[in-house]
Parts: sequence; structure tokens; C-alpha cells
Amino acid sequence: WRSSIFGYHHYHSTAHEVLGIFRGHASIQFGGEHGVALEVQAGDVVVIPAGVAHKSLRASRDFCAVGAYPVGQQWDTCSGRAGERPRTDRNIARVPLPQADPVHGIAGPLMRHWLRAML
Repeated sequence: WRSSIFGYHHYHSTAHEVLGIFRGHASIQFGGEHGVALEVQAGDVVVIPAGVAHKSLRASRDFCAVGAYPVGQQWDTCSGRAGERPRTDRNIARVPLPQADPVHGIAGPLMRHWLRAML
């Protein structure tokens, strides 16, 4: 997809997501209402693991990102409404790691980091 980022907290329980910022700048909050806000700008790439809530806090008028999901992962959009869990918790636990770093390929730093974190 190519667009802005939703202005409400949402997450994906069935896929990891990568955002490529190609125009403008924005402040994006990750991890829910008490999560961390990061400033992103054109040229930045953000990988969001399945289950991590995110939303746009503010963005420049020209802000635009491209979003993608690993091959074979069909994304959903969840917002933490009552009744979503425990189904979404089970979904998140079943999401496999992507086969490659979306920027640097199979030997990229994301894969090394993710595999270390699983040990």
C-alpha cells in the first residue's frame, strides 16, 4: 500500500509489516498509548513485528509511506477492541519470521537481530 499511517492505534496479528517513508516526515507512536514516539522522515525504513500497535501522531502534509508484508503473510487490522484477544494472541504467536531482511536481504542485520532475540 501507499498512503499515510492511520491516526489510531492498530496492529496486525497475522503479519509483520515494513514501512518505507518516501516523502515528508511524521511522528509515529509504537507500543500503544504508553509506547515510544519516533520521528521518521523520507528515506527511513521501519519494521513492525506482528502485535506491535502503532499510529501516526502527526505528519507533514506531504507525508507518504509504502507498506508491505512478508511473502505468504496475509495481514489483518486489529485495534485492541474487547473480544479480539485471545484469538489475536494465538495469531501473533504463529507468525513466522520473514525469510529475509526487507532492505538488505537474507544476510541483513534484521535477520541476525531477530534470530539472536529468539535464543
